[in-house]
Amino acid sequence: MRYEKVQMATFLERPNRFIARCRMFDGSIQESHVPNTGRCRELLVPGCKVFLRFHDDPRRKTRHTVIAVDKGGLLINMDSQAPNRVAAEALESGALRLTAAPPTLVRREVPYHESRFDLYLEAPGEKVYAEVKGVTLEENGVVRFPDAPTLRGLKHIRELERAAGEGYGAAVLFVVQMEEAAYFAPNDDTQPEFGAALRSAQAAGVRLIARCCHVTPLEITLGEEIPVRLK
Repeated sequence: MRYEKVQMATFLERPNRFIARCRMFDGSIQESHVPNTGRCRELLVPGCKVFLRFHDDPRRKTRHTVIAVDKGGLLINMDSQAPNRVAAEALESGALRLTAAPPTLVRREVPYHESRFDLYLEAPGEKVYAEVKGVTLEENGVVRFPDAPTLRGLKHIRELERAAGEGYGAAVLFVVQMEEAAYFAPNDDTQPEFGAALRSAQAAGVRLIARCCHVTPLEITLGEEIPVRLK
């Protein structure tokens, strides 16, 4: 996934979850859209470097979107729209495999009972539902999800366990929006129910996958798999 018209700026403050005030290279202060409703407190620290995508659209309330932040030399993409697009591109190129054989059908945003999953795939002898979650929280090399309680995410995990119980393949892909990490773990401190749901889902046959990403100010693509540790 590539971005165009990217500019570097300095983050000043986040008056609400949708807006970041940033100082541009020319010294002007611009309000930029934050495409991530998570807390991101460890990312958006006053004085940090951020990368903004410029939108040449006068109808927009903000002309910039925050797409990445430099956290002590680690570049982290924080665009919540990126993980699904990255996963779709990786499936298309063959860099990601969620079925044993190459899929014959890939659909996005597919209803399932009371939920809607990001992906549905078919391959010979397989029907798989999958959910994609973007991960931006990093602490001492360990990446965790969620960074804020998510009832929607919890519902998805429980519904995937239900799908596995009905004989479908089921998977959760955690797209880690940074270059490297030691391992992925659920953020039990923030939402212990989510971690418990992940453990139950894995025991029921839901596949848990965590993949880091190659990240630059202009691009994010799916990278290497890292371990998932639930205990």
